[in-house]
Amino acid sequence: MEDRDPMKPNEFTGKVVFVTGVASGIGLAQAKAFLTAGGIIFGVDKKPQGAELKEEFPATSFFLMGDLEEAEFCRQAVAQCLEKFGRIDILLNTAGVLDDYRPLMETDETLWRHILGTNLDSMFHLTKAVLPTMLARKNGTIINMASIASLVAGGGGIAYTTSKHAIAGFTKQLALDYAASGIHVAAIAPGAIQTPMNAADFAGEGKMAKWVADETPVKRWAQPEEVANLTLFLASEQASYLQGNILPIDGGWLLK
Repeated sequence: MEDRDPMKPNEFTGKVVFVTGVASGIGLAQAKAFLTAGGIIFGVDKKPQGAELKEEFPATSFFLMGDLEEAEFCRQAVAQCLEKFGRIDILLNTAGVLDDYRPLMETDETLWRHILGTNLDSMFHLTKAVLPTMLARKNGTIINMASIASLVAGGGGIAYTTSKHAIAGFTKQLALDYAASGIHVAAIAPGAIQTPMNAADFAGEGKMAKWVADETPVKRWAQPEEVANLTLFLASEQASYLQGNILPIDGGWLLK
């Protein structure tokens, strides 16, 4: 395993970061944070807006459009990144979708498969494709996007909450299995983050957004950049002793 120096400057310079959900929201903020810190981004999203990142950072970013619900696309994306850059230092499993807070009796099999396919199955396929290269180097960081819905009910509907609880378990077991092999694993559990995924909460008079802010102890929504800053810390040498942790960034929501 590489020597870890918590004071090492510019530690992300030249690091290859594979990030999903890069077209908007948290994934886009994470990509920009690592690019600003000197990293190289290989971004994936099903939305074409992800190409805009390439326009802003032409020398250090690459975008691939595709559907992460498809296992073969996940494997091909990893292979293409490895072919282009030779390695993946950091994997950010960020892509996710909501289920409109639907309870079980309003959730059909199509919605169930879509939510679990995007939020959970993609994480399995991508991580399994990336992990062998990290194990060969005895070094690598994997940060999964969990949620407060990974820890309590009410953060989504039945499909979303199930997928996010499963991500917490996936993160813990992955960390336990590969910590001794030099793999650093953690997850972030956001609360109310103002992203395009939550646009419906701000529609019209924004009553839902106001209610969420009022129910959050700090009385506001967070911005994607705040989650990106936490991601930078978790991926840094300073966080190397954190292993398998699910870190909430929720303005105190879970205190209630």
